[in-house]
Amino acid sequence: MDRLVMALTPDHARQMAAHERSVSSRNRLLADRPNETLWLASLEDSIARHAVAACAARLSLVESMNAHPFSGGDFPQSILSLNCDITRKLMSASALQVEDWLRAKLRDSRTEDRTRGSTSVGAHKADFLLSDAKTGRSAELSSSGQQKAMLIGVVLSHAALIEQSRGDAPVILLDEPLLHLDEPRRDALLVSLLNLNTPVLLTGTDAEPFSALTGKAGFFNVQDGHIQPA
Repeated sequence: MDRLVMALTPDHARQMAAHERSVSSRNRLLADRPNETLWLASLEDSIARHAVAACAARLSLVESMNAHPFSGGDFPQSILSLNCDITRKLMSASALQVEDWLRAKLRDSRTEDRTRGSTSVGAHKADFLLSDAKTGRSAELSSSGQQKAMLIGVVLSHAALIEQSRGDAPVILLDEPLLHLDEPRRDALLVSLLNLNTPVLLTGTDAEPFSALTGKAGFFNVQDGHIQPA
């Protein structure tokens, strides 16, 4: 999830790195010097600021991808969501209000977190969830093929979002994309990829599943460290 965010918001990497440093420092301080309340408050302020910024960037990406899903064909579309207390707060309160709430949560959880040896609230306590747009079925209740389709849908939607924001779509590399997909999904994916205005590289161990691309794509074999036309 964070890699998807970084592709459009490079500052997200800095926010996450600063958040992780502050969380690690707080954990060490709680273990070794728990009475350093001013120091703890400073670290918790840093966690709150960076966590809210990071979660806001995640939320913005999720909302943008859900609002503008990949629509290049009949391949299944995915719905993204976040299981995150901070994100839920941001949907109904300002960033400053959420920062204040998070500081208070961190302050009140010091004893529990010291016993546990970890920080119980922050940007690191979030789950990235996927579901099928048509059926509403979540990834955790889906087959391997259905999960694979959801992930590919995310990649294609993200590429479409980059194209909308920058004017150019990124080169897409899909490693073994047809593995675990049933025939209708395989065919829908290949047709969808033909509609993209960007280079797409696909890998596979068998050429037959890619037969729908015959005459529409270049086929190459990799053998003994060399790439040559099939």
